[in-house]
Order: sequence, then structure tokens, then C-alpha cells
Amino acid sequence: MVDVITGVSTFTPTNWSLAAGSLGPVLAAATETATEAQGPMILAGVLLSLVVIYLASKIGGEFSNWLGFPPVLGELVAGVIVGVSALHLLVFPEGVADSSGSALIAFLQATAGLTPETANATFQVQSEVISVLAELGVIVLLFEIGLESNLRELIEAGVQATLVAVVGVTVPFVIGTVGLIALFNFATVPAVFAGAALTATSIGITSRVLTEIGALKSKEGQIIIGAAVIDDVLGIIILAVVASLAKTGEVDVYNVVYLIISASVFLVGAILLGRFINTSFVALADQLKTRGQIIMPAIIFALVLSYIGAAIHLEAILGAFAAGLVLDETDKRKELQRQVIPIADILVPIFFVTVGAKTNLGVLNPAVPANREGLIIATFLIGVAILGKVVAGFSVFGQEKINRLAIGVGMIPRGEVGLVFAAVGSDSGALSEALEVAIILMVILTTFIAPPLLRVVFQQPAVADTPQESE
Repeated sequence: MVDVITGVSTFTPTNWSLAAGSLGPVLAAATETATEAQGPMILAGVLLSLVVIYLASKIGGEFSNWLGFPPVLGELVAGVIVGVSALHLLVFPEGVADSSGSALIAFLQATAGLTPETANATFQVQSEVISVLAELGVIVLLFEIGLESNLRELIEAGVQATLVAVVGVTVPFVIGTVGLIALFNFATVPAVFAGAALTATSIGITSRVLTEIGALKSKEGQIIIGAAVIDDVLGIIILAVVASLAKTGEVDVYNVVYLIISASVFLVGAILLGRFINTSFVALADQLKTRGQIIMPAIIFALVLSYIGAAIHLEAILGAFAAGLVLDETDKRKELQRQVIPIADILVPIFFVTVGAKTNLGVLNPAVPANREGLIIATFLIGVAILGKVVAGFSVFGQEKINRLAIGVGMIPRGEVGLVFAAVGSDSGALSEALEVAIILMVILTTFIAPPLLRVVFQQPAVADTPQESE
């Protein structure tokens, strides 16, 4: 993931990762500006940002729940309201030119004595801190989802999940790429980039909604989660291919093979070591006597696997998810699930509100010429994005009374993952302004329509492979 969460400006084709991948550029940027910024003002900015995030999260979540929608949709919408599209309370360097575009920085200048000379540096560092906290939020979210998933059921859904992921990647990629070339006369490289952006699935958004509607442990939920994990791995490989294609005009075969092998070894290795790790974890937890004897070893284990995932150029969230799956098999599972909830309640909203805050609805303004062309292209991309994933859901076979439409809809949201493709494509210079607008608009719409649609389709009756007698 994808990472747009750490800031588009930190992306290069040779230094990337999907959500929560590489913190190096973030820390480097923070180091360069820290000496110019005022330390107390950075802390004050972070504290105010968290106040805005938590207020937006709670108000948006409660209002959305009152309307009958998943709370995560309210968090995303609230993020849009406080972000670059509306109030400018929570903005980031990639969305505004400088600190003058941040209402929060203006408030610090008016009330806390922040000087104009250090405003920009303070804004940069404060934004990076919030971005890192957002990354930690999605890591904790995927760890929690791993704990709530059943490893055996996920393995049983492996064949179906793999098929859904492959179809959900192949169909939108092929239709999107060919359509852009044939209908809009795009060159091959930008068309491939846009087609690649259509393959993404935001596991963070989908898993949160499935949890909220009580469908995570359903047969459909397990297939969706398994397919989304495989989607992420495939997305990393595709991103490596298109990035090298844009940079050099040819595919780095060595890098692609490396990613395939490392992803397979990492995921399979984590699962195979599960039995040994589970025994050691329980024994360690029984020996510890101070507070946090269960949650602290678990968090350390999740962070270690997340680090390994990031270090080998996979995703940190894959490591967190794998850690949750492994520890789900321990005798301490229920207690661990109970103790991780307060941590998730603190960190996860930062991720969702930040995603919304970085959403720039200005791309919808038809008065801007590039937007008009982008809106036309976006209409095509949105149709392909939705259709491609829904078709993937109907590729499930051999399952009676399973809700295939729900599986397809669960794969629709692109979220921050799709934005990564746009970021890398923009950074490489492969995308035109209109095509970049179209991709961003596609990501926005698929991200926001998926939560309410999931609630609706999970209320629909399942479809059997063969006609069943009415009961």
C-alpha cells in the first residue's frame, strides 16, 4: 500500500511500498526540517490535529451509524470535511502549497505564538507525524483483523480467494488498459499505469466494514479478506512492473521474481512457524507478571513481522495481518482480542480520517479544463473498476448459497492502495493531468460507495450453484 499515507512527495519508482511501506523518506524529511521548526509548536500542532481527527471520527461515525450506514463511511466523510476539500483543518504538504493553506497552522500562529518564519517547517514535521500515526493505525487494524479471522477457514477459502483475486486483477487491468488505448488513444505506458490502478483493493476499508456489519467470519468475508491479501501481493508485483516500465521502458524481471518469491516465503513461512510461535507466546505470557503481559509481546511480534514485510519491499500491513492470524490460534486469543480493541480505537480512526482529509474533491470541478477530460475518462474507469471486481465475485464455484455479489462488492474499494499507483505514475511522469485526475476520481468514488453497498448486499439472499428446493 501502498504510500500516499506517508505523502505523495516521498515516492520514487525505486523506493515504494503499499500502505505503510517505507518510513525512510518521512524520517529524512522530518530530520531536515526539525532544526527549523519549533519543538513545542510541533507538539501543539500534532495535539490539535488529533483533536480534529478524533472529533471528526466520533461525530462522523455516530451520524453515519444513525443513518444506518457503516461508521467507517462517516469517518471518511468527516475526514473530507476537515481536510483539503473543505475546512483545511487537517491538510498535508501534497495537498496544499505551504503552511498558509492550513487553518490549523494559522490557529497556532494566532494563539500559541508560532512565528511565520518557522510555520512551514512546523507544518511539514507535524504532517509527517500524523502520517506515521495513520500508518500505525492501519497496521493495528490489520493485526486486529488477523486476530478475528480464522486461519483454518482462511486456508480453506484459499482456492476461492485466489481465483477471486486473480480474476479481480486480470479483468479490470485488461479492459482498462485496452479501453484507454482503443477509445481514448492513450500511449501504452500511461494506459498500463491506469489499468494497474484498477487492480487494487483496500483491505483496510473492506475489513473494517465487514467487522462492523458482523460479516468478517462469514464464508463470504473470509473469501474477501483472503482475496484482498492476495490482491495486495499481486498489486506490489504489478506496481514493480509498471514502475520499471515507466522508468526504463523495460521490465526488471529480477525484481519481479524477487517479489514473487519473497511474498510467498514470507506468508507461508509465517503460517508454518505458527505452531512454534503460539507455544512460545503462551509460555512467555504465563511467565510475565507486570501489566501488558499479553498485549505487549503480541504487539512486539506484530511490529517485527511488519518490519520484515517492509524491509523486503512487501507491505507492513501484510506482516501485521500474518501476526494476527498466527496468534489467533493461541489459547490467549480472546483475551488478546479484548486488549487490542482500545489500541485500535485510538489509532485506527487516524487512518480513516486521514484518507478522507487527503481526498481532494476539487477534481470534480468541471470548470477546470483538465478536469472535464478527466471526468469523461473517469466515467470509463469507474465502470471498469466496479464491473471488474463484481465479475470476480461471481467467479466463485462449488459453493452453495454463497453471496457472490457481496464478495464482488467487497473487492471494490481502492482506497489508499489505488492512490499509490496514481502517485508513482505521477512521479514517473507517465500520466497526463487528465488521466491522473481520472484515476484519483475513480479511487474516491470506489472508496466511498463500497461501505454502504456492502451493508446492502449482505442483506441480499445468497445464490446457490444449483437450484435448491424451497423450504
